[in-house]
Amino acid sequence: MTSIVIPAHNEGRVIGRLLDALLTEAPAPGPDIVVVCNGCTDDTAAVAAARGPRVRVVEIPTPSKHQALRVGDEHARGFPRLYVDADVVVGAADVRALTDALATGPGLLAAAPGRDIPLTGCAWPVRAYYRVWQLLPAVREGLFGRGVIAVTEPGHARLAALPPLMADDLAASLAFAPGERRVVEAARVVVLPPRTWGDLIKRRVRAATSSAELERFQAARASGQAAPQPSARTGTGDLRAMLRAQPRLLPGVAVFVVAALAARRGARKAIRSGDFSTWLRDESSRQG
Repeated sequence: MTSIVIPAHNEGRVIGRLLDALLTEAPAPGPDIVVVCNGCTDDTAAVAAARGPRVRVVEIPTPSKHQALRVGDEHARGFPRLYVDADVVVGAADVRALTDALATGPGLLAAAPGRDIPLTGCAWPVRAYYRVWQLLPAVREGLFGRGVIAVTEPGHARLAALPPLMADDLAASLAFAPGERRVVEAARVVVLPPRTWGDLIKRRVRAATSSAELERFQAARASGQAAPQPSARTGTGDLRAMLRAQPRLLPGVAVFVVAALAARRGARKAIRSGDFSTWLRDESSRQG
């Protein structure tokens, strides 16, 4: 049986659309869906429970995604297992496409869906940023930034060995070699982007902070090893290659660079102090 674990912290405005998509056209008995409400002070649990007995709701007092994932694993019943962020939208057919890929791909341990980012209604710098971001090789090929990852039982064991990190989806992606992971374009997830420049920078500051934490972990683990650690950082070479292929992207690349510099500056204090727990949350994408 396929299990779906959804960690949710104050997602009452949006979790209903995800659950409705998962439950629509899902053949009986359907996937095992576990929603772990962690430290919620809103109606997330009530909204999830209202979807009926096919959704099991677990509540814990601590607002911690890592703990919510661990508790979700304790309640989940089967494999393949999907971890799904509460603020994305993925349907039952997309879940089947992911689990089918894992079942038929030799050596495949993890999969994620293709990513749709609806930019209508976003400020123009946000639209410009994401048009560039989506073209980056690491973004196209990695499992991160999608809000959905599906794993086999051996793949789950790989994830369970990771420490609690803010960049949990990036760490999960890098935990698998290219031949062990796949982006399944036949499956789709809708990832709602920030609508304002300020909310975009919040996301990018969080990404810069979490990437620094991940790199510290990698450096400690690789101490004394010669092999380079996998990375998803964007290099200037990626941007130059993009501009050579599509010169019209110059304004978007300029916006991307400004956002990256602003995020680096905004993350500096947290990185220096080792604060990898303060979560800057984008509320503009959580409008229901």
